[in-house]
Amino acid sequence: METRDRIDRCPLGDRLLVLAVESESTIIENKTSYGLVIASILIILWTGSLFTFLGLNLAKVPIGFIPLAVIWQTFLYTGLFITAHDAMHGTVFRQNKKINHGIGTLAVWLYGFLSYKELLKKHWFHHHHPASELDPDYHDGTKNNGISWYLHFMKKYWSWGQFNGRTVAFILAIYVLHISMTNLFLFWIIPPFLSSIQLFYFGTFLPHREPKDGYVRPHCAQTISLPTFWSFVTCYHFGYHEEHHEYPNVPWWKLPSVYQSRKSF
Repeated sequence: METRDRIDRCPLGDRLLVLAVESESTIIENKTSYGLVIASILIILWTGSLFTFLGLNLAKVPIGFIPLAVIWQTFLYTGLFITAHDAMHGTVFRQNKKINHGIGTLAVWLYGFLSYKELLKKHWFHHHHPASELDPDYHDGTKNNGISWYLHFMKKYWSWGQFNGRTVAFILAIYVLHISMTNLFLFWIIPPFLSSIQLFYFGTFLPHREPKDGYVRPHCAQTISLPTFWSFVTCYHFGYHEEHHEYPNVPWWKLPSVYQSRKSF
């Protein structure tokens, strides 16, 4: 019913595009497991990279390799969160809801011991009430600069469960697995922090800050018009944010085709 109402509010041309895009996406994914395969690749890459980097003897690698490894691991952390985000929209594995949400639960747990159920609830508040006092991703209503907004954003998603989980894992990694503290900071603590900034900046701040002429309802979102490659590098196409809000049933890896279709249309 919600999707039907959203479509009915659109002009005729946009209605046709919405129906075409969402129908094609659903048909393709119902016949294949693209979403599950892509999610699995990201999780495997993250796991393999993390274990490799945690075991590195940093004294024996070129100094220039370390920042590149941090950037790579940050990118994979962002991929974990985007995977969980797609699971919230049911697009990781449409054929089985339990598997779909199971992947989402695993992804946010690996990301930072986050609660998938809490994130799911807050994310749908964001979609139903964007740029309002009910939107957990929005600023506090007065301080809309990037730093204040980010701190307010993080406060909404921080919990003692995350803190305790990471603390226990950190202690076990040092005293049981004997992993170097330097490696833990470089590849396990810094990357998710940088990833949170990346997700906030490209997925919340830029798309949802108020334009000079005011918001365009109902999504209060705008697209960051980057070429496909840079859109992927910056935040897994999360910058195509107006398209995401208009077509929430489309997975992240199909957003460029939606973006191009809307431009052409």
